Amino acid sequence: MTKKHISDLPSPCWLLEEKKLIHNLKTIRYIKEQSGAKVLLALKGYALWKSFDTIRPYLDGCCASGLHEAKLAAEEFAKEVHTYSPAYKEEEIEEIAALSHHLVFNSPAQFKRFAPQAKETNPALSLGLRVNPEYSASPKEIYNPCGLYSRLGTTLDNFDETLLPQLEGFHFHALCEQDSDALEAVLENFERKFGKYIRQMKWINFGGGHHITRQGYDVEKLISLIKNFKAKYGVEVYLEPGEAIGWETGILIATVLDIVHNGIDIAILDTSAEAHMPDTIIMPYRAEVRGAGKAGEKAYTYHLGGNTCLAGDIMGDYSFDEPLKIGDQIIFEDQMHYTMVKATTFNGIKLPSIAIERVDGSIEVIREFGYEDFKKRLS
Repeated sequence: MTKKHISDLPSPCWLLEEKKLIHNLKTIRYIKEQSGAKVLLALKGYALWKSFDTIRPYLDGCCASGLHEAKLAAEEFAKEVHTYSPAYKEEEIEEIAALSHHLVFNSPAQFKRFAPQAKETNPALSLGLRVNPEYSASPKEIYNPCGLYSRLGTTLDNFDETLLPQLEGFHFHALCEQDSDALEAVLENFERKFGKYIRQMKWINFGGGHHITRQGYDVEKLISLIKNFKAKYGVEVYLEPGEAIGWETGILIATVLDIVHNGIDIAILDTSAEAHMPDTIIMPYRAEVRGAGKAGEKAYTYHLGGNTCLAGDIMGDYSFDEPLKIGDQIIFEDQMHYTMVKATTFNGIKLPSIAIERVDGSIEVIREFGYEDFKKRLS
């Protein structure tokens, strides 16, 4: 279904802007060309597979968090598939191994339990271990994979050298929306902990959290860090950004359903922070609204709320030049990454439709959701 303008789209609706996606991908391609690194799309952050035809020429493959993402990567991206999970299940390991090029284990125990079976299934499979450098400058503890009592990755104290004959790579992940100076500090700690083993590896995966496409990110420093690491150790380097691919490439369009007053004017929208923008509650962060300011900056201030019964389903306070009216469109900026991959049908609320604005300006509605999508999740 083709539309001419965003005002014609169903509401709520995610809208990917293809031009902005390509702009990000060109930055990634430059880093690949200058550094020699390989770059994977992290499906946990961005999995809009109808856009994979646009992304595929720029990247080397996908990283998956388990069987379903590995299947999606193999079916729809059809390049390298790198799979890591905190723990694998016996009944899934053979299918995951058959789909994957790299298989990364979280612990020596899982490696010993499943590596023989995985290699028997896929002899070409490259086996890796996620390690914990025990250092991170993650801005929020909930996103700190190297924090106290973290279950993610093997610490040096728990490393098992008997794995080395089969082990071909290390994977670490210690960043969250951070610049290359944070990566530099992580690398120093990674080398301090695991440096004596690195030259025995074929590849090192630097994980995700690299905010590569954010304005002001030091791309040249990242390139230098990768080149120096590759030259020092003679290994292949992988990056797996998810957010950086989808960063500022699209919006979530919503509509004002009602306006009530309880100490402040409250606009109730046909979307939900809880169900459709969960990171705004979990992270938390304030989603920017097109044309709006902070409370009191403009003439008319509103409390924006979602259309669920959760009291905390609130986007925040925003001000506008003109009073809001029922039927007005509200546009939340930068809603492509970590939104649709986390979205739910909590309260029976309808999932937003998905549309893509192509490079030529045409807008294609590629998916609409309804009752059957809600029902089929349940029983």
